[in-house]
Parts: sequence; C-alpha cells; structure tokens
Amino acid sequence: MATGAENWSAADASDGNAHSLDRLQESAHALAERLPDLLIDAKRISQTVAHGIHGRRRSGPGETFWQFRNYEGTDSAQLIDWRRSASSDHVYVREREWEAAHTVWMWSDLSASMDFKSHLSSVTKRDRAVVLMLAAAELLVRGGERIGLMAMSQPSGSRKIANVLAEAIITNISSPLIAKSRPPQQQIPRHAEVLLFGDFLAPVPAIRERIEELAALGARGHLVQVFDPAEETLPYDGRAEFSNASGRERYLADRVETLRVEYQKRLADHRAQIEDFTHRLGWSFMVHHTDRPATEPLLTLVMRLAGEMGAVYRAETPAEAV
Repeated sequence: MATGAENWSAADASDGNAHSLDRLQESAHALAERLPDLLIDAKRISQTVAHGIHGRRRSGPGETFWQFRNYEGTDSAQLIDWRRSASSDHVYVREREWEAAHTVWMWSDLSASMDFKSHLSSVTKRDRAVVLMLAAAELLVRGGERIGLMAMSQPSGSRKIANVLAEAIITNISSPLIAKSRPPQQQIPRHAEVLLFGDFLAPVPAIRERIEELAALGARGHLVQVFDPAEETLPYDGRAEFSNASGRERYLADRVETLRVEYQKRLADHRAQIEDFTHRLGWSFMVHHTDRPATEPLLTLVMRLAGEMGAVYRAETPAEAV
C-alpha cells in the first residue's frame, strides 16, 4: 500500500520546465557524487556482456594488422605475406583492419523525472540509464567505434571512453542541458548511430519532433525506455499521494487501485505511439525495467548495432577493397 508522498515520475510527463532551481542543483550534485560508482558498475557490466559477443572488427584499408587468411584468386599479389606463407603449405594474405570507424552519438535523460525509484527496484532510472550508456560506450569502443555525448563532448575512440563521458557530464552538470528530458538539437553526420536512454514520458509530439530531426539528417537510432516496474503496473492500493518531479503538483487518490486500468491503458497508448513513429523512421525501440539485469538490453543493442554498421560498411566499401 502506497502512503505518503510518492515522487512518481509517471505522473509528470512535462519537459521539466517547472523544476525549481534548488531541486535541479540538488539532483545534479547527487548525480556527480554517484558517477564514480556508476563507472564501476558500467565497466563490470560491459565486461560481462563482452564475453557473450564476438569481436566486431572488419577487414579493409588501413594500417593496423588484423589477421591472416588464405589467399584467394581475386586477391592482389601485393597482399600476400611471403614470410607467413613460407612457413606453411598455404599462401596467406595479411588483412588490415578497416579504420573508417563510425560514430555513435549517445544521450541519457538526466532530468529530475529520472530520479524515481520504487520499492520494486534497487536503482533509480537515472542511475540505470547512465550505467547503460557508459557500458555501451565501453563495448562499442572495443569494437572500433568512436563515441560522442550529444551536445557535451566530441567523438572519441579512447579506451577510457566511460571516464571521458563521465567527465563531460560533470563538466556540464550545471548546464540547462541536464534538466531537459529530450535529446538536444545537434547536427549528426549521415550514417551515424544514435543511442538514447530515458523514460520518454514527455508528450509524444515533442519526442517525435526531435527524433524526426535526427532521422532527417540520415542518422539511425535506438531508443531504450528505462522504466521502474511500479510505473508499469501501478501496484498501489488504498490512499496515495503522487507528486510530479518538481514537487509542485500533487494528486491525492483515495483508492489508487481504481485508476490502474485507465492508467495502464494510457501508458500503453503513449508507448504505442512512440513505437509507431520510431519503426516508421527505421529506428528501434525497446523497454528496460530497472528490476532486470542491465546486461539484457546491452547485449541486444550491441548485436543490433553490429549488424547495422556491418551493412553500412559493405555498402560504402568497394568490393576490391576487402
């Protein structure tokens, strides 16, 4: 039974414009203090997922050695590694890694609505979203990609990319960007990938407008809706008080269970609209609940990205180059 004030973000689908300055500063400082622990979690999770996937390196023009393979009739004689071939009965070609790495732009909703955590989960939505973003960055850099944080950092292929992104967040901790529940406006290069983590509870037209802007630039994207399980089911009974993220708006329900069916219907409709326009644009959409392991959406994301980037590589690279 829910009693007292529930800081329930599902009751506040606004863009955060009503948040008080004090609340924003408190929330930002709390995030900054949590980042070292979140970094540790992200690196541990990325290590776990890395064991479940194969390398994503691709052969092609470049200077970095990748592997030997058997010579084929269509290969140039200049590609033959005579030293390696001399020690075997086979003729080997030295392949170099394709170094035209793609850029993956990331964004995590850091607004006050992401502070929510119910009794059904051990982490806030914000902590989980940040961990997912940092862990995905670690995995993608290992695969040869460059990572940028939208409106906060330039793309980087640093092996310490999680630290780079965390430092960018801390540097911008007092920026209005932190309070926004939508991705910032930014010019994204064509064929870049975009990974967005948030609860996406803003009005659907506002979300759709920003996603369509990115898609119009030729970017492909993936939305991960991070939800607390209580936001999904509204598991409360009896008298309950709900407040929006700023605490300025409150709603007292005498019998909250009577709202459950209508609430779940509206939530399903909100989500269906997001799924509809993302799929129409060729983007993906998935839901992750904070009571589930963070490895689950990461594995799906990385494998999906591997397939899409591989397709782009095959389309952009002449057959004779590989």
